[in-house]
Amino acid sequence: MTDTDIWWHLACARDHAVSGKDSLMWTVSREPWINVHEYFQQVVYRVFEFGGAPLLVVIKALLWGTVFALFLFPFRKELRSIPKYRLLLAVILLFLFRYFFEMRPVVFSLVFLGVFWNLFFYLSHIKAKKNFLKWIGLLLALGLIQFTWSKTQGLFILGPILAFVFFLIQLKQKLYSTSSYPSKRFLFVFLLLLFIPLLHQERLLLWLYPFNLFDRLIGLSPSATIFASEIIENRSPIVLFFNQEKMLVSGISFLLSFSCLCYGIISIWKNLIHSTMNFKEEILSFWFVLTAILALMAERNMVLLLPVFMTLLLSHRTMNFEKKFEKLKRTPLILGLLFFFVFGFWVRSLLPYDKSMVSSNRVPVQAVEWMKSNPHTGKLFNDDRMGGYLAWRNPSEATYIDGRFMLKTASFFETYLSYAKKPETFLSDTKKEGIDRAVFPLRYYARWDQLINVLLENKEWKLVYRDTNYVVFDRIDY
Repeated sequence: MTDTDIWWHLACARDHAVSGKDSLMWTVSREPWINVHEYFQQVVYRVFEFGGAPLLVVIKALLWGTVFALFLFPFRKELRSIPKYRLLLAVILLFLFRYFFEMRPVVFSLVFLGVFWNLFFYLSHIKAKKNFLKWIGLLLALGLIQFTWSKTQGLFILGPILAFVFFLIQLKQKLYSTSSYPSKRFLFVFLLLLFIPLLHQERLLLWLYPFNLFDRLIGLSPSATIFASEIIENRSPIVLFFNQEKMLVSGISFLLSFSCLCYGIISIWKNLIHSTMNFKEEILSFWFVLTAILALMAERNMVLLLPVFMTLLLSHRTMNFEKKFEKLKRTPLILGLLFFFVFGFWVRSLLPYDKSMVSSNRVPVQAVEWMKSNPHTGKLFNDDRMGGYLAWRNPSEATYIDGRFMLKTASFFETYLSYAKKPETFLSDTKKEGIDRAVFPLRYYARWDQLINVLLENKEWKLVYRDTNYVVFDRIDY
Protein backbone atom coordinates (compact mmCIF):
# COMPACT_ATOMS: atom_id res chain seq x y z
CA MET A 1 0.00 0.00 0.00
CA THR A 2 2.23 2.81 -1.29
CA ASP A 3 -0.59 5.32 -1.87
CA THR A 4 -1.15 7.47 1.19
CA ASP A 5 -4.76 8.54 0.48
CA ILE A 6 -6.15 5.10 1.33
CA TRP A 7 -5.72 5.82 5.04
CA TRP A 8 -7.95 8.92 5.23
CA HIS A 9 -10.51 7.00 3.14
CA LEU A 10 -10.48 4.29 5.82
CA ALA A 11 -10.67 6.89 8.60
CA CYS A 12 -13.69 8.55 6.93
CA ALA A 13 -15.50 5.21 6.71
CA ARG A 14 -14.67 4.39 10.34
CA ASP A 15 -16.03 7.75 11.54
CA HIS A 16 -19.01 7.68 9.14
CA ALA A 17 -17.83 11.01 7.72
CA VAL A 18 -20.31 11.60 4.92
CA SER A 19 -20.84 15.32 4.55
CA GLY A 20 -21.02 18.56 6.48
CA LYS A 21 -18.13 19.47 8.79
CA ASP A 22 -14.85 17.57 8.56
CA SER A 23 -13.88 15.74 11.76
CA LEU A 24 -10.33 14.54 10.95
CA MET A 25 -8.49 17.89 10.73
CA TRP A 26 -8.40 20.66 13.30
CA THR A 27 -7.71 23.37 10.71
CA VAL A 28 -10.55 25.18 8.95
CA SER A 29 -12.06 23.35 5.96
CA ARG A 30 -14.51 24.34 3.26
CA GLU A 31 -18.17 23.74 4.09
CA PRO A 32 -20.33 21.99 3.24
CA TRP A 33 -18.08 19.03 2.58
CA ILE A 34 -19.40 16.59 -0.03
CA ASN A 35 -17.89 13.14 0.42
CA VAL A 36 -18.01 11.94 -3.18
CA HIS A 37 -15.98 8.83 -2.22
CA GLU A 38 -18.46 7.46 0.35
CA TYR A 39 -19.24 4.13 -1.35
CA PHE A 40 -15.57 3.46 -2.16
CA GLN A 41 -14.66 4.12 1.47
CA GLN A 42 -17.28 1.75 2.81
CA VAL A 43 -16.10 -1.05 0.49
CA VAL A 44 -12.40 -0.73 1.35
CA TYR A 45 -13.20 -0.40 5.06
CA ARG A 46 -15.15 -3.69 5.04
CA VAL A 47 -12.31 -5.39 3.14
CA PHE A 48 -9.72 -3.99 5.58
CA GLU A 49 -11.76 -5.12 8.59
CA PHE A 50 -11.87 -8.65 7.19
CA GLY A 51 -8.31 -9.10 5.88
CA GLY A 52 -6.26 -5.96 6.57
CA ALA A 53 -3.80 -4.42 4.11
CA PRO A 54 -2.79 -7.76 2.49
CA LEU A 55 -6.38 -8.43 1.38
CA LEU A 56 -6.66 -4.85 0.09
CA VAL A 57 -3.56 -5.47 -2.04
CA VAL A 58 -5.13 -8.65 -3.47
CA ILE A 59 -8.41 -6.82 -4.22
CA LYS A 60 -6.42 -3.99 -5.79
CA ALA A 61 -4.68 -6.43 -8.16
CA LEU A 62 -7.99 -8.10 -9.09
CA LEU A 63 -9.66 -4.75 -9.78
CA TRP A 64 -6.87 -3.48 -12.02
CA GLY A 65 -6.82 -6.80 -13.86
CA THR A 66 -10.58 -6.46 -14.35
CA VAL A 67 -10.13 -2.95 -15.78
CA PHE A 68 -7.78 -4.13 -18.55
CA ALA A 69 -9.91 -7.23 -19.23
CA LEU A 70 -13.04 -5.09 -19.64
CA PHE A 71 -11.40 -2.72 -22.11
CA LEU A 72 -9.92 -5.62 -24.11
CA PHE A 73 -13.08 -7.73 -24.19
CA PRO A 74 -14.84 -6.09 -27.20
CA PHE A 75 -11.63 -6.67 -29.20
CA ARG A 76 -11.11 -10.29 -28.14
CA LYS A 77 -11.20 -11.60 -31.73
CA GLU A 78 -8.42 -9.23 -32.78
CA LEU A 79 -6.21 -10.43 -29.90
CA ARG A 80 -5.79 -13.91 -31.38
CA SER A 81 -3.26 -12.86 -34.02
CA ILE A 82 -1.12 -10.29 -32.19
CA PRO A 83 2.70 -10.49 -32.49
CA LYS A 84 4.32 -11.85 -29.33
CA TYR A 85 6.64 -8.87 -28.89
CA ARG A 86 3.62 -6.61 -28.38
CA LEU A 87 2.64 -8.64 -25.34
CA LEU A 88 6.16 -8.25 -23.97
CA LEU A 89 6.04 -4.50 -24.63
CA ALA A 90 2.76 -4.34 -22.72
CA VAL A 91 4.34 -6.17 -19.74
CA ILE A 92 7.34 -3.80 -19.70
CA LEU A 93 5.15 -0.69 -19.83
CA LEU A 94 2.82 -1.96 -17.12
CA PHE A 95 5.86 -2.69 -14.96
CA LEU A 96 7.20 0.85 -15.44
CA PHE A 97 3.83 2.33 -14.49
CA ARG A 98 3.10 -0.12 -11.65
CA TYR A 99 2.95 2.64 -9.01
CA PHE A 100 -0.03 4.16 -10.82
CA PHE A 101 -2.11 1.07 -10.04
CA GLU A 102 -3.07 1.93 -6.48
CA MET A 103 -6.10 1.21 -4.33
CA ARG A 104 -7.71 4.55 -5.15
CA PRO A 105 -11.29 5.47 -6.12
CA VAL A 106 -10.15 5.85 -9.74
CA VAL A 107 -9.87 2.05 -10.08
CA PHE A 108 -13.61 1.79 -9.37
CA SER A 109 -14.23 4.56 -11.91
CA LEU A 110 -12.33 2.59 -14.54
CA VAL A 111 -14.21 -0.63 -13.69
CA PHE A 112 -17.52 1.22 -14.16
CA LEU A 113 -16.21 2.82 -17.35
CA GLY A 114 -15.11 -0.61 -18.61
CA VAL A 115 -18.61 -1.97 -17.99
CA PHE A 116 -20.08 0.99 -19.90
CA TRP A 117 -17.52 0.36 -22.66
CA ASN A 118 -18.91 -3.16 -23.18
CA LEU A 119 -22.59 -2.29 -22.68
CA PHE A 120 -22.38 0.59 -25.18
CA PHE A 121 -20.89 -1.67 -27.85
CA TYR A 122 -23.70 -4.15 -27.16
CA LEU A 123 -26.28 -1.37 -27.18
CA SER A 124 -25.06 -0.13 -30.56
CA HIS A 125 -26.07 -3.45 -32.19
CA ILE A 126 -29.37 -4.46 -30.60
CA LYS A 127 -32.64 -3.29 -32.10
CA ALA A 128 -34.73 -1.53 -29.48
CA LYS A 129 -38.11 -2.38 -31.03
CA LYS A 130 -37.44 -6.11 -31.26
CA ASN A 131 -35.55 -6.26 -27.95
CA PHE A 132 -37.60 -3.85 -25.87
CA LEU A 133 -37.01 -5.69 -22.57
CA LYS A 134 -33.23 -5.80 -23.18
CA TRP A 135 -33.28 -2.08 -23.95
CA ILE A 136 -35.12 -1.28 -20.70
CA GLY A 137 -32.85 -3.64 -18.75
CA LEU A 138 -29.75 -1.95 -20.16
CA LEU A 139 -31.08 1.48 -19.24
CA LEU A 140 -31.78 0.35 -15.68
CA ALA A 141 -28.30 -1.20 -15.38
CA LEU A 142 -26.60 1.92 -16.75
CA GLY A 143 -28.62 4.17 -14.45
CA LEU A 144 -27.85 2.05 -11.38
CA ILE A 145 -24.12 1.99 -12.16
CA GLN A 146 -24.07 5.76 -12.73
CA PHE A 147 -25.97 6.32 -9.47
CA THR A 148 -23.39 4.21 -7.58
CA TRP A 149 -20.47 5.79 -9.43
CA SER A 150 -21.67 9.28 -8.42
CA LYS A 151 -20.85 8.54 -4.76
CA THR A 152 -17.71 6.51 -5.49
CA GLN A 153 -15.43 8.98 -7.31
CA GLY A 154 -15.59 12.41 -8.92
CA LEU A 155 -14.81 11.10 -12.42
CA PHE A 156 -18.40 9.88 -12.83
CA ILE A 157 -18.67 12.49 -15.58
CA LEU A 158 -16.70 10.08 -17.82
CA GLY A 159 -19.79 7.89 -18.15
CA PRO A 160 -21.89 10.55 -19.92
CA ILE A 161 -18.83 11.66 -21.94
CA LEU A 162 -18.33 8.10 -23.25
CA ALA A 163 -22.03 7.92 -24.18
CA PHE A 164 -21.68 11.22 -26.06
CA VAL A 165 -18.63 9.86 -27.95
CA PHE A 166 -20.72 6.86 -29.07
CA PHE A 167 -23.47 9.28 -30.14
CA LEU A 168 -21.05 11.38 -32.22
CA ILE A 169 -19.43 8.38 -33.93
CA GLN A 170 -22.80 6.80 -34.75
CA LEU A 171 -24.06 10.14 -36.04
CA LYS A 172 -20.99 10.39 -38.28
CA GLN A 173 -21.52 6.80 -39.48
CA LYS A 174 -25.13 7.63 -40.26
CA LEU A 175 -24.13 10.65 -42.34
CA TYR A 176 -21.34 8.89 -44.27
CA SER A 177 -22.98 5.47 -44.72
CA THR A 178 -26.16 4.00 -46.11
CA SER A 179 -26.47 1.68 -43.10
CA SER A 180 -28.79 2.56 -40.26
CA TYR A 181 -27.08 3.52 -36.99
CA PRO A 182 -29.26 4.20 -33.91
CA SER A 183 -27.52 7.40 -32.79
CA LYS A 184 -30.58 8.84 -30.99
CA ARG A 185 -30.49 6.15 -28.31
CA PHE A 186 -27.00 7.25 -27.21
CA LEU A 187 -28.14 10.86 -26.99
CA PHE A 188 -30.89 9.63 -24.64
CA VAL A 189 -28.36 7.56 -22.64
CA PHE A 190 -26.05 10.59 -22.43
CA LEU A 191 -28.81 12.78 -20.97
CA LEU A 192 -29.91 10.02 -18.59
CA LEU A 193 -26.41 9.47 -17.21
CA LEU A 194 -25.69 13.19 -17.05
CA PHE A 195 -28.55 13.91 -14.66
CA ILE A 196 -28.54 10.71 -12.58
CA PRO A 197 -26.27 12.31 -9.88
CA LEU A 198 -29.10 14.77 -9.11
CA LEU A 199 -31.03 11.85 -7.54
CA HIS A 200 -28.64 11.86 -4.55
CA GLN A 201 -29.47 14.05 -1.56
CA GLU A 202 -26.55 16.40 -2.33
CA ARG A 203 -28.10 17.08 -5.76
CA LEU A 204 -26.53 20.13 -7.44
CA LEU A 205 -23.45 20.18 -5.18
CA LEU A 206 -22.65 16.61 -6.19
CA TRP A 207 -23.48 17.27 -9.85
CA LEU A 208 -21.03 20.18 -9.97
CA TYR A 209 -18.20 18.24 -8.31
CA PRO A 210 -16.48 17.09 -11.55
CA PHE A 211 -16.35 20.68 -12.78
CA ASN A 212 -14.68 21.80 -9.54
CA LEU A 213 -12.29 18.86 -9.85
CA PHE A 214 -11.38 19.92 -13.39
CA ASP A 215 -10.81 23.47 -12.14
CA ARG A 216 -8.43 22.23 -9.44
CA LEU A 217 -6.67 19.98 -11.94
CA ILE A 218 -5.69 22.64 -14.47
CA GLY A 219 -6.05 25.85 -12.43
CA LEU A 220 -8.79 27.62 -14.39
CA SER A 221 -9.68 29.98 -11.53
CA PRO A 222 -7.10 32.04 -9.60
CA SER A 223 -7.87 30.16 -6.37
CA ALA A 224 -7.12 26.81 -8.05
CA THR A 225 -3.79 27.80 -9.61
CA ILE A 226 -1.69 26.74 -6.63
CA PHE A 227 -3.33 23.31 -6.53
CA ALA A 228 -2.61 22.71 -10.19
CA SER A 229 1.00 23.88 -9.92
CA GLU A 230 2.12 22.55 -6.52
CA ILE A 231 0.50 19.10 -6.18
CA ILE A 232 2.84 16.71 -7.97
CA GLU A 233 0.10 14.39 -9.31
CA ASN A 234 -1.72 17.36 -10.83
CA ARG A 235 1.31 18.55 -12.76
CA SER A 236 1.96 17.66 -16.36
CA PRO A 237 4.60 14.97 -17.03
CA ILE A 238 6.34 17.59 -19.20
CA VAL A 239 6.74 19.89 -16.18
CA LEU A 240 7.88 17.03 -13.95
CA PHE A 241 10.45 15.91 -16.50
CA PHE A 242 12.01 19.34 -16.93
CA ASN A 243 11.96 19.88 -13.15
CA GLN A 244 13.93 16.59 -12.87
CA GLU A 245 11.23 14.95 -10.73
CA LYS A 246 10.70 11.24 -11.46
CA MET A 247 12.52 11.76 -14.77
CA LEU A 248 12.29 8.21 -16.11
CA VAL A 249 8.56 7.69 -15.55
CA SER A 250 7.68 11.31 -16.41
CA GLY A 251 9.75 11.16 -19.60
CA ILE A 252 8.12 7.91 -20.72
CA SER A 253 4.68 9.28 -19.73
CA PHE A 254 5.21 12.36 -21.87
CA LEU A 255 6.57 10.45 -24.89
CA LEU A 256 3.81 7.84 -24.68
CA SER A 257 1.00 10.39 -24.24
CA PHE A 258 2.28 12.68 -26.99
CA SER A 259 2.81 9.76 -29.40
CA CYS A 260 -0.69 8.46 -28.64
CA LEU A 261 -2.19 11.90 -29.25
CA CYS A 262 -0.43 12.29 -32.60
CA TYR A 263 -1.30 8.75 -33.70
CA GLY A 264 -4.94 9.15 -32.70
CA ILE A 265 -5.36 12.47 -34.50
CA ILE A 266 -3.71 11.15 -37.68
CA SER A 267 -5.87 7.99 -37.61
CA ILE A 268 -9.08 9.99 -37.18
CA TRP A 269 -8.07 12.38 -39.97
CA LYS A 270 -7.26 9.52 -42.37
CA ASN A 271 -10.54 7.83 -41.52
CA LEU A 272 -12.50 11.00 -42.30
CA ILE A 273 -10.96 11.03 -45.77
CA HIS A 274 -10.73 7.33 -46.66
CA SER A 275 -13.05 5.60 -44.12
CA THR A 276 -10.45 2.97 -43.20
CA MET A 277 -11.78 2.10 -39.72
CA ASN A 278 -14.83 0.21 -38.53
CA PHE A 279 -17.12 1.42 -35.75
CA LYS A 280 -15.14 -0.18 -32.89
CA GLU A 281 -11.84 1.24 -34.16
CA GLU A 282 -13.36 4.72 -34.46
CA ILE A 283 -14.59 4.65 -30.86
CA LEU A 284 -11.19 3.41 -29.70
CA SER A 285 -9.29 6.11 -31.62
CA PHE A 286 -11.54 8.92 -30.38
CA TRP A 287 -11.27 7.82 -26.74
CA PHE A 288 -7.55 7.33 -27.30
CA VAL A 289 -7.14 11.01 -28.22
CA LEU A 290 -9.28 12.21 -25.31
CA THR A 291 -7.36 10.23 -22.66
CA ALA A 292 -3.99 11.20 -24.22
CA ILE A 293 -4.92 14.88 -23.79
CA LEU A 294 -5.87 14.24 -20.15
CA ALA A 295 -2.59 12.37 -19.55
CA LEU A 296 -0.60 15.32 -20.94
CA MET A 297 -2.48 17.68 -18.64
CA ALA A 298 -1.68 15.79 -15.41
CA GLU A 299 0.47 12.80 -14.55
CA ARG A 300 -2.29 11.18 -12.48
CA ASN A 301 -4.40 10.78 -15.65
CA MET A 302 -2.03 8.20 -17.13
CA VAL A 303 -4.27 5.52 -15.58
CA LEU A 304 -7.06 6.71 -17.89
CA LEU A 305 -4.86 6.33 -20.98
CA LEU A 306 -3.16 3.00 -20.22
CA PRO A 307 -6.20 0.64 -20.60
CA VAL A 308 -7.05 2.24 -23.96
CA PHE A 309 -3.42 2.17 -25.07
CA MET A 310 -3.11 -1.52 -24.20
CA THR A 311 -6.32 -2.25 -26.09
CA LEU A 312 -4.98 -0.51 -29.19
CA LEU A 313 -1.52 -2.07 -28.83
CA LEU A 314 -2.87 -5.60 -28.51
CA SER A 315 -5.68 -5.38 -31.08
CA HIS A 316 -4.16 -3.27 -33.89
CA ARG A 317 -3.74 -4.97 -37.26
CA THR A 318 -0.46 -6.81 -37.73
CA MET A 319 1.97 -5.03 -40.08
CA ASN A 320 4.09 -6.83 -42.72
CA PHE A 321 7.37 -6.03 -40.95
CA GLU A 322 5.98 -7.58 -37.77
CA LYS A 323 5.25 -10.87 -39.53
CA LYS A 324 8.86 -11.03 -40.72
CA PHE A 325 10.14 -10.04 -37.29
CA GLU A 326 8.17 -12.83 -35.63
CA LYS A 327 9.77 -15.41 -37.98
CA LEU A 328 13.32 -14.62 -36.84
CA LYS A 329 14.88 -17.68 -35.18
CA ARG A 330 16.25 -15.78 -32.20
CA THR A 331 12.99 -13.98 -31.41
CA PRO A 332 11.77 -16.45 -28.69
CA LEU A 333 15.16 -16.31 -26.95
CA ILE A 334 15.24 -12.50 -27.01
CA LEU A 335 11.64 -12.27 -25.79
CA GLY A 336 12.39 -14.78 -23.03
CA LEU A 337 15.47 -12.89 -21.82
CA LEU A 338 13.61 -9.57 -21.79
CA PHE A 339 10.71 -11.13 -19.91
CA PHE A 340 12.96 -12.56 -17.18
CA PHE A 341 14.82 -9.25 -17.02
CA VAL A 342 11.54 -7.47 -16.19
CA PHE A 343 10.49 -10.31 -13.87
CA GLY A 344 13.79 -9.96 -11.97
CA PHE A 345 13.22 -6.24 -11.45
CA TRP A 346 9.70 -6.95 -10.23
CA VAL A 347 10.97 -9.45 -7.64
CA ARG A 348 13.63 -6.97 -6.55
CA SER A 349 10.96 -4.27 -6.08
CA LEU A 350 9.18 -6.52 -3.54
CA LEU A 351 12.18 -6.76 -1.20
CA PRO A 352 11.53 -3.51 0.77
CA TYR A 353 8.06 -4.70 1.81
CA ASP A 354 7.10 -6.89 4.74
CA LYS A 355 4.08 -9.09 5.43
CA SER A 356 2.02 -6.14 6.67
CA MET A 357 1.88 -4.79 3.07
CA VAL A 358 2.09 -1.26 4.51
CA SER A 359 4.92 0.85 3.10
CA SER A 360 6.66 2.16 6.23
CA ASN A 361 8.85 4.52 4.21
CA ARG A 362 5.77 6.40 2.95
CA VAL A 363 3.72 6.53 6.14
CA PRO A 364 5.01 6.91 9.74
CA VAL A 365 4.33 3.37 10.96
CA GLN A 366 6.80 3.42 13.87
CA ALA A 367 6.53 7.16 14.58
CA VAL A 368 2.77 7.07 15.10
CA GLU A 369 3.10 4.25 17.66
CA TRP A 370 5.61 6.38 19.58
CA MET A 371 3.27 9.40 19.35
CA LYS A 372 0.37 7.38 20.74
CA SER A 373 2.52 6.31 23.71
CA ASN A 374 3.77 9.86 24.28
CA PRO A 375 0.77 12.21 24.05
CA HIS A 376 1.04 16.00 24.07
CA THR A 377 -1.36 18.76 25.11
CA GLY A 378 -1.33 21.12 22.12
CA LYS A 379 -2.10 20.80 18.41
CA LEU A 380 -0.29 18.74 15.79
CA PHE A 381 1.45 19.86 12.59
CA ASN A 382 2.10 17.23 9.92
CA ASP A 383 2.98 16.75 6.27
CA ASP A 384 -0.07 16.28 4.03
CA ARG A 385 0.89 12.77 2.83
CA MET A 386 1.01 11.33 6.33
CA GLY A 387 -2.17 13.04 7.56
CA GLY A 388 -4.48 10.22 6.57
CA TYR A 389 -2.39 7.54 8.25
CA LEU A 390 -2.12 9.61 11.44
CA ALA A 391 -5.92 10.01 11.50
CA TRP A 392 -6.39 6.28 10.89
CA ARG A 393 -3.90 4.99 13.47
CA ASN A 394 -4.42 7.69 16.12
CA PRO A 395 -8.07 8.79 15.92
CA SER A 396 -7.88 10.62 19.26
CA GLU A 397 -5.80 13.41 17.68
CA ALA A 398 -6.89 15.70 14.85
CA THR A 399 -4.36 16.42 12.10
CA TYR A 400 -3.24 19.66 10.46
CA ILE A 401 -3.79 18.51 6.85
CA ASP A 402 -4.26 15.34 4.82
CA GLY A 403 -4.69 14.48 1.14
CA ARG A 404 -8.14 16.07 0.74
CA PHE A 405 -6.81 19.25 -0.79
CA MET A 406 -10.19 20.30 -2.16
CA LEU A 407 -11.32 20.95 1.40
CA LYS A 408 -8.71 23.70 1.79
CA THR A 409 -8.56 27.15 0.31
CA ALA A 410 -5.67 28.16 -1.92
CA SER A 411 -4.48 30.70 0.67
CA PHE A 412 -4.31 28.00 3.37
CA PHE A 413 -2.38 25.68 1.10
CA GLU A 414 -0.03 28.50 0.09
CA THR A 415 0.71 29.24 3.76
CA TYR A 416 1.30 25.55 4.44
CA LEU A 417 3.80 25.26 1.57
CA SER A 418 5.57 28.47 2.60
CA TYR A 419 6.70 26.87 5.87
CA ALA A 420 9.19 24.74 3.94
CA LYS A 421 10.91 27.82 2.49
CA LYS A 422 10.29 30.34 5.29
CA PRO A 423 10.83 28.57 8.62
CA GLU A 424 10.45 31.84 10.55
CA THR A 425 6.76 31.98 9.61
CA PHE A 426 6.32 28.44 10.92
CA LEU A 427 7.86 29.39 14.27
CA SER A 428 5.58 32.39 14.71
CA ASP A 429 2.41 30.65 13.48
CA THR A 430 2.87 27.63 15.76
CA LYS A 431 2.81 29.95 18.78
CA LYS A 432 -0.38 31.64 17.54
CA GLU A 433 -2.11 28.35 16.78
CA GLY A 434 -0.94 26.45 19.86
CA ILE A 435 1.00 23.83 17.90
CA ASP A 436 3.47 21.98 20.12
CA ARG A 437 4.26 18.90 18.01
CA ALA A 438 5.43 18.53 14.41
CA VAL A 439 6.20 15.39 12.41
CA PHE A 440 8.11 15.43 9.09
CA PRO A 441 9.20 12.87 6.46
CA LEU A 442 12.93 12.51 5.75
CA ARG A 443 12.69 10.66 2.44
CA TYR A 444 9.67 10.42 0.14
CA TYR A 445 8.32 13.82 -0.93
CA ALA A 446 10.54 15.40 1.72
CA ARG A 447 10.41 19.17 1.28
CA TRP A 448 11.10 20.05 4.90
CA ASP A 449 14.94 19.87 5.15
CA GLN A 450 15.37 23.60 5.71
CA LEU A 451 12.69 23.74 8.40
CA ILE A 452 14.05 20.63 10.16
CA ASN A 453 17.54 22.19 10.35
CA VAL A 454 16.07 25.37 11.85
CA LEU A 455 14.14 23.37 14.48
CA LEU A 456 17.29 21.41 15.39
CA GLU A 457 19.05 24.69 16.20
CA ASN A 458 16.08 26.35 17.86
CA LYS A 459 16.05 26.26 21.68
CA GLU A 460 12.25 26.23 21.85
CA TRP A 461 11.98 22.97 19.90
CA LYS A 462 13.40 19.55 20.72
CA LEU A 463 13.90 16.44 18.57
CA VAL A 464 12.01 13.77 20.53
CA TYR A 465 11.82 10.92 18.00
CA ARG A 466 13.72 9.83 14.91
CA ASP A 467 13.82 6.75 12.70
CA THR A 468 15.06 6.12 9.17
CA ASN A 469 12.11 7.86 7.55
CA TYR A 470 10.53 10.30 10.03
CA VAL A 471 11.29 12.83 12.76
CA VAL A 472 9.09 14.25 15.52
CA PHE A 473 9.69 17.59 17.27
CA ASP A 474 8.05 18.91 20.44
CA ARG A 475 7.95 22.56 21.47
CA ILE A 476 9.37 23.18 24.95
CA ASP A 477 7.11 25.32 27.16
CA TYR A 478 9.36 27.96 28.75
